[in-house]
Amino acid sequence: MKAFTTKQWTLRPLLLATALFTVSGLAAAQGNDLTQPIGKGAYELAVSQKDNTLFLATTHSPDGQGGTVFRLDPQNLAVKQAIPTALKPFGAAINPQTNILYFGNTVNGALTAVDASSGKVLNTLVLDGRKRSEHVRPMQPREVAVDAKTDRVYVTGLGPESVVWVVEGKTLRLISTVPNTGKMGTGLAIDSAAQKVYVTNGDGELVTIDARTNAVERKQKIDADKQHFFLNILLDTQGQRAFLSDSKQPHVLVVDLRDQKVIHKIDVPESLAVLFNADRDELYVTHRKAGEVSIIDASSYKVKRTVKTPGLPNSLALSADGKALFVSVKQPGSRKEPPKNPDSVMRIAL
Repeated sequence: MKAFTTKQWTLRPLLLATALFTVSGLAAAQGNDLTQPIGKGAYELAVSQKDNTLFLATTHSPDGQGGTVFRLDPQNLAVKQAIPTALKPFGAAINPQTNILYFGNTVNGALTAVDASSGKVLNTLVLDGRKRSEHVRPMQPREVAVDAKTDRVYVTGLGPESVVWVVEGKTLRLISTVPNTGKMGTGLAIDSAAQKVYVTNGDGELVTIDARTNAVERKQKIDADKQHFFLNILLDTQGQRAFLSDSKQPHVLVVDLRDQKVIHKIDVPESLAVLFNADRDELYVTHRKAGEVSIIDASSYKVKRTVKTPGLPNSLALSADGKALFVSVKQPGSRKEPPKNPDSVMRIAL
């Protein structure tokens, strides 16, 4: 495991018409809701509260190498800057105190840090540098989460027996590798006050990691009588609740973190991303197959609104003021038949 400074890229102006969009190119989805085509290979979103800016990680670049992180205006979703990255970014997170963005480079087994204010690529850390072969399957970074209090970055590494990498945010130094987080340990969430890190996996488990010792302290099957693949987890730390998205069951599970028992099953389609808005006491969930986003009352667990998306809704982020929801939306396609149209970002007024 080693860290290295990436080659400094000169930020290229967006010369192609397909890369620049204006307010006139926006399509109204519902009322004040907006949809903006951005680029191919769109994945996760992050919001800089300091700069009031939205970022989108994409795996596409004009020269076919690496990827591009787009800086977007949170009001009209216009592209303000394209930040080239040497590696393809998928997962995204930001430390609101340092204003540093972190992107998981899934196919490269790495983590990239970017200064959110300038767009400068700061550093890259190789987390699993093994070469893929018939007998070797390197761990693949999936979700990224930041503990702003300790300036530690947590990254889930997927595999038959997954891990969590613990990284120092400032230097991008690998602090620890936490093993034994289960098959395809994808979801990741942090309770900084309790010094706990939570992981969900393909075996339907909720894994609790002690952030002080960087060791697994509990693995609990959730709703064990059914088959689950909990893709993502989001916490209500004040209420000590966890919301688990599920790709195999038409529910979002609400779990009490104190005894890890199911409080409620929210009846919605199979789900991918989940986000909690404490100020509005609302839960937001993307349903990739159904092509929609649910806005849910987090007290009654009733769906308040369903928003149709122009494609496959992927990840979620809240605006700095908490009054708008951003959704990355992918276009259907495959390796044999890649999508012809660019992926987009939606802005849903709350």
